[in-house]
Amino acid sequence: MPEIMLGSHTVKSHGVKVARGHMHDWIILLVLGVIDIGLNVIEPFHRFVGKDMMADLRYPFKEDTIPFWAVPFYAVLLPFAIFTIYYFRRRDVYDLHHAILGTLFSLLITGVITDSIKDGVGRPRPNFFWRCFPDGNQVFHPVTLDVVCNGDKRIIKEGYKSFPSGHTSWSFAGLGFLSWYLSGKIRVFDRRGHVGKLCVPFLPLLFAAFVGVSRVDDYWHHWTDVFAGGLIGLTVASCCYLQFFPFPHSVNGWAPHAYFQNLSESNNVPRNSLRRARSLGMELHEAQTLFIRHDKNKEIGEPSSESTSPSLDSMEDGTSRY
Repeated sequence: MPEIMLGSHTVKSHGVKVARGHMHDWIILLVLGVIDIGLNVIEPFHRFVGKDMMADLRYPFKEDTIPFWAVPFYAVLLPFAIFTIYYFRRRDVYDLHHAILGTLFSLLITGVITDSIKDGVGRPRPNFFWRCFPDGNQVFHPVTLDVVCNGDKRIIKEGYKSFPSGHTSWSFAGLGFLSWYLSGKIRVFDRRGHVGKLCVPFLPLLFAAFVGVSRVDDYWHHWTDVFAGGLIGLTVASCCYLQFFPFPHSVNGWAPHAYFQNLSESNNVPRNSLRRARSLGMELHEAQTLFIRHDKNKEIGEPSSESTSPSLDSMEDGTSRY
C-alpha cells in the first residue's frame, strides 16, 4: 500500500477531530478509572486464616523492590514517549491517538479485572503473618479460630490482596501493548529471516517478567499470583492492540486500521472524478465523431440522416409547387 498520506494528518490539523470521533471511548476510560478507584477503596474479602496455615505466611515483610508509584513511569509514560517519537517521524495523528487510547484501555481494563479479583478472592500474602501480628504475638478467635489481627488496618487490608499480582498485570498490560506496537513498526514478522528483530519486542516483555519475579522475591506474592497477573495483562493488551492495529505479520501491520480506512476513502474521490471524466470524454468523442461524419456528408453531396433537403421531402410527399 503506498504511503501517500504520511504527514497529512497531524495533531494540529486533525487532532481535535480524531479525539471527538472517539469521545465515547474517552468517556468509557473515565468510567473505568472511577470503577478502579472504587475497587481500591472497598474492603476486600477476608479469607479464613487458621493457625496451621501460618507456616506459609510467615515470610519477611519488607519494602518493595519496585514500588507501585514507579509502575506508571515504565508502563505508561515509557510507551507514550515511544509513541510520541514515532509520531514526530511519521506525522500520523491516528497512530499516536490510537496507540495512547489502546494503552490506556489496556491498563484500565486490566486494573478493573485485577482489583475485582483481588477484592473477591481475598488471598493472604506470603508476609501476612507480620502484617497481622507486627509484634509476633499470634491471636486467634476462640470460636472461629480465625486470626484476630492487631496491626495497622491499612497494611492488613493490603495483606488480603495477594491474588493476582497488580504490579505484574499492569506491567504486562502497558509493556505488552508496547511490545505489540514495536513488532508492527519494525515489521518483525515480514518473513525475511531477520531474527534479530525479535529482540526489540522481547525487551518490554522481559522487563515485565522481571517485575513479576521481584514480587515473589519480595514475598509480596505467591508465584501463582504473578503467573495469573501476567496472563491477565498480556491477554488484555493483545485484545486492545488488535482493536486498533492489524496483526504485525500483516502487510499493513505497521499502521492503524484508521490509516488505511482514510487512505481508501481519500482514493475514492479521485477515482470517482476519473470515472466522471472518462464518461464525459466518451460523450465528447461521440459528439466529435458525429460532427465529422456530418461534414463529410456535406462535402460529397450525400444527404445525412440527420438533415435532408426540404424540397426533397416535399417531392416525396407530392406537395411540391413545381
